[in-house]
Amino acid sequence: MCPRESPFLAHLFRQQLPYKLVPELTLAETVLDDQNGQCFEVPVMEMSHGQRLDQYLAQHGGAMGDLSRGMFQELIVQQRVLVDGVARKSNYRVRAHETITVVVPPPVPLQLVPEPVDFTIIHEDDHILVLCKPPGLVVHPACGNLTGTLVHGLLHHCTDLSGINGQVRPGIVHRLDKDTSGVMVVAKNDLAHHSLAGQFKDKTASKTYHAILDGVPSATEGRICTTIGRHPVNRKKMAARVAHGKEAITNWKLLTAFDRAFSLVEVAIETGRTHQIRVHMALIGVPVAGDQVYGKSNKQYQGLGVIRQCLHASRLSFFHPATGERVTFTADLAADMQGVLERLRSGFTPLPAGDGQGRVLGASGR
Repeated sequence: MCPRESPFLAHLFRQQLPYKLVPELTLAETVLDDQNGQCFEVPVMEMSHGQRLDQYLAQHGGAMGDLSRGMFQELIVQQRVLVDGVARKSNYRVRAHETITVVVPPPVPLQLVPEPVDFTIIHEDDHILVLCKPPGLVVHPACGNLTGTLVHGLLHHCTDLSGINGQVRPGIVHRLDKDTSGVMVVAKNDLAHHSLAGQFKDKTASKTYHAILDGVPSATEGRICTTIGRHPVNRKKMAARVAHGKEAITNWKLLTAFDRAFSLVEVAIETGRTHQIRVHMALIGVPVAGDQVYGKSNKQYQGLGVIRQCLHASRLSFFHPATGERVTFTADLAADMQGVLERLRSGFTPLPAGDGQGRVLGASGR
């Protein structure tokens, strides 16, 4: 199995840490039965001497994919992790210059069964399908979401999707977080896929979002330029200004401020890093309202009807893969976010968490 074909190894050849791919599984009998697994050697840096084995892998195992500390612990229990050829426990303290060998099993093949899934089609032709993804819908199958995804719905709607991204992600050239709503484009053939993927990579495709923030920015507009990468401890989160992160650029503009408590902003991103807008807004002190990962608890938003992160992809612009014409598609703000804005504009401001009521104050815009 070519390492570049595995979703676990997609970023292997872009990492700065000296990972080494071991082609044959000959290091321990406990892993010999997994002939198609991918085997890595990870050197222990001097600065990490004495760190727990599972913690070290969680912090420096990005080349092996989105594996959490818990996943590495499971691999350790399965004796798929060796230190200088010896199986160790998760709490083993690594020593400088030791070599950690990790065997990542191959992904389990999925047989996708088309399912009816609700989403709104904005435009469709022989080459592309543009849709509005509702909040709460996962884009493609992954651990914990093997059915009921957008991909299942796309397969139910049409069979002519690009196969470049494999069986699990047919036609998918970009994605939105589960609880982010808005406009997306899907490739219906390989020519369209190559064109669209190239435009997202070259930044000729543009995306604009609208977000309701918890708080009001200190300026009326801004530009945030940092790196974004996997959080050094919590592998399920992203973080700004990490050493091995990638460049992330977010431009934002304040549209309306509501009594210093909430605000509506327009956001244009020049890069498409995972959780980029959510991480950057939290970085400047005004997280996306309802964001349970980077923001505050939803309890204080009950009266406003905030039920998820208030982030919506409003506009998508790119060159049509077949005609070369510049096309722009928009998606109206999701109904739940419209409801939140209506309550804010009417002067409703939530009391602190636990009060369970709201009070009416004058709303202001700027």
